[in-house]
Amino acid sequence: MNNFFYVLNGKKIKRFFFVFAAALFAAGVIYVERGQVTVFSEESAPSAIYSVSTNKKVIALTFDISWGDKRAEPILKVLKDKNVQKATFFLSAPWSKTHPELVKAIQQQGYEIGSHGYKHVNYSGLTDEEIAQQISSAHAVLTEVTGQPPKLLRLPNGDFDKRVLKIAASQGYQVIQWDTDSQDWMNKGVRTIADRVVNKAHPGDIVLLHASDSVKQTHEALPIIIDELRKKGYEFVTVTDLLQEANVQGNEVRDQAWLQEQLDFAAGL
Repeated sequence: MNNFFYVLNGKKIKRFFFVFAAALFAAGVIYVERGQVTVFSEESAPSAIYSVSTNKKVIALTFDISWGDKRAEPILKVLKDKNVQKATFFLSAPWSKTHPELVKAIQQQGYEIGSHGYKHVNYSGLTDEEIAQQISSAHAVLTEVTGQPPKLLRLPNGDFDKRVLKIAASQGYQVIQWDTDSQDWMNKGVRTIADRVVNKAHPGDIVLLHASDSVKQTHEALPIIIDELRKKGYEFVTVTDLLQEANVQGNEVRDQAWLQEQLDFAAGL
């Protein structure tokens, strides 16, 4: 009878246990994130909302605007022509100040307006005082231009950390992210943009679109998105409408990014 001896390299053993531990951790995080989180719980820290857990086929189309004057009007025309009565626009304060007529057009069509901050920079890289100033300065401008104080905030580049969430909450804001990213700013093609949204959409979804001049195909993809989602039985609502649904889900981007970094590191060992 032959004896076989297996000698395992120390580095390989280390790699195995690291990947195994990372996989277990990832599974645990995914399991937790699938659970329903109550954003406004007294016991939980402020959180960002990505979607709403609901069986109703409701979906929120959201549009970020931070610069330019060529894309907003065509997008508003599509929404009007398609009789989409509810949508949410996140407007940067400097843009709103220099384009009050477009802000009024958005309001006149009955759409919800949220804040997209002041400077288009990553707030997680700012001091607490700077974060508070950016949010409050944008609030003052948008309140003056629209006549109504915004209560929803989508941060520039979707970037935030726990400090930003806490400061935003202290100023009365709920941070809104998205579950479906159209990636329309990449201008990959009308059909590509439409397919990405339609295929990823789900009940309670928040869809990220843009109406800045960086997007050149959104106004062409939008009619397809609207028609195909309606064929699937979806109703278009505002983000605030979604918030009235029960079981709000919130996850922090920074925590997810950290997890991905760990998994990528483990895979590369």
